Amino acid sequence: MPEGSTVSVVIPVRDDAVPLAACLQALAAQRRPADEIVVVDNASSDDSADVARAAGARVVFCGERGIPAAVAAGYDAAIGDLILRLDADSLPAPGWIGRMLDALADEDVDAVTAGAVFHDGPARGRRPLAWAFLGTYTAFAFPALGHAPLWGSNMAFRRRAWEAVRDRVHLDPEVHDDLDLAYHLGERHRIRIVAAHQHMRVSSRTVRPRRFARSFSRGMGTVFAHWPRDIPPLRWARRLGHRR
Repeated sequence: MPEGSTVSVVIPVRDDAVPLAACLQALAAQRRPADEIVVVDNASSDDSADVARAAGARVVFCGERGIPAAVAAGYDAAIGDLILRLDADSLPAPGWIGRMLDALADEDVDAVTAGAVFHDGPARGRRPLAWAFLGTYTAFAFPALGHAPLWGSNMAFRRRAWEAVRDRVHLDPEVHDDLDLAYHLGERHRIRIVAAHQHMRVSSRTVRPRRFARSFSRGMGTVFAHWPRDIPPLRWARRLGHRR
């Protein structure tokens, strides 16, 4: 990265003190440490904020419920030139920050995202189940967007790109913030999927039937929130015009 670039890691949390402690411990072991870690306390009733402070993270309080509002507050508060995002139950490998920065070394790329493997659940199924989940998400999102989606458990982008779309993102708690951000960034910014799944482990609770059904419903709601302006043929044509 350009000399002097700074890195902020943003983590939204609500009542996840135990996994957050493990996540922060993994971030402390990074070969390229973050310049700051911003934990957004989304009105937790447990000691998530205290856990974050004890680990040296900066805590930002967000009283508006929902991940979209929480991450927006974190991105706004971040001071880094580059913003990395993961979840409280994510466990990044020591090379995660460095790998994401390498991916953003291309000045033509404004945002990157990568897959992961599960760190819990049946051992034999952790890798294939994660790939199936993320493959389904990409297969669903790519045609709607006309380009690569973003996945909130493992993504990074330039702060200037966030500032360019900040006023257009949805803060509805029933919207997927990562898919919504991909809609807005994808208009004029390049998003790239990188092969870095080995650098991130996440919880398999995402694929539990009830939670997966809710996630899918929110995904459909996020797509419809952008219609009719972003009905795929119109969006694809508009993006093609921007490229020219």
